Amino acid sequence: MALIKSVRGFKPTFGANCWLAENATVVGDVVTGDHCTIWFNAVIRGDVNSIRIGHHSNVQDGAVIHCTFERTITAIGNYVSIAHNAIVHGCTIHDHVLIGMGAIIMDNAVIGEGAIVAAGAIVTQGTHVPPGTIFAGNPAKYLKDVSVELNAAIDRTANNYIKYASWFEESSASSEQ
Repeated sequence: MALIKSVRGFKPTFGANCWLAENATVVGDVVTGDHCTIWFNAVIRGDVNSIRIGHHSNVQDGAVIHCTFERTITAIGNYVSIAHNAIVHGCTIHDHVLIGMGAIIMDNAVIGEGAIVAAGAIVTQGTHVPPGTIFAGNPAKYLKDVSVELNAAIDRTANNYIKYASWFEESSASSEQ
């Protein structure tokens, strides 16, 4: 069972049909939408400010989501994939976004709808990634526009993580019998 902990009077709340890995950690002022998945060793710390995650979004293995005390919240939209070992801190991520493996998104950054932040990219404080673009590098800069094929892959990835979670539900149900 995931570690779900109240902090400063705030207890995480989850929408319908969410799945959390046994060693995921979710604390404090965190609210998720429906059909979200939170994977192994992911940490979502709403201890110092609020974190909101939309429907059909996933926080993959080792990712960390946090914010800054009395300064920034973290708002994540619908159909967002936060890939393995990414750090998302005090920023806004709009709908239909892919944050690549090991990427870092800093305070007050805004990731526009349909954008991709490439693996390993560092989106510095206050950066605005326009909708439908790919940003890469350190510091992250415009690389190119998201193609039709990549745009379809963003939602496909979000939907695949719901499917992957169902595999774990099936295996735990069969092992309990």
